[in-house]
Amino acid sequence: MPDSVERSMFYGAKPPIFEKAKMLRNALTQAEKLLWDKLRNKQLSGFKFRNQHPMDIFIADFYCHQLMLVIEVDGGVHNTYEHKEYDEGRTAELEAYGIKVIRFTNQQVINSLDNVLDEIRRIIQIRLKELKKEMES
Repeated sequence: MPDSVERSMFYGAKPPIFEKAKMLRNALTQAEKLLWDKLRNKQLSGFKFRNQHPMDIFIADFYCHQLMLVIEVDGGVHNTYEHKEYDEGRTAELEAYGIKVIRFTNQQVINSLDNVLDEIRRIIQIRLKELKKEMES
């Protein structure tokens, strides 16, 4: 993202995206609920995550602005060719802002929550190093 562009945590999201995000917050999947229970209130490594967070024309399942990190929890629909293609494009657009996107399946979250949390912690450490390096250059 060019330095001249302000790093807003909403990346220009418009009111309809905020409305849809609010609706999604009230309809979390089982996997999203499980993960949100572990991310909320700075429980994971002291970082603030937001759930169903508006970003540009998208809504991230979970977002940490300090780390510029999006966590997506994908259901079975994400296995279709069309949805995989959409997800790849969406990830590329978010990465253009300097945001790191990581994905887990519903099954990973439901069946191996501790492993998912360990992987998020690992990614957090990598992100901290990446962001520090960016600030130094």
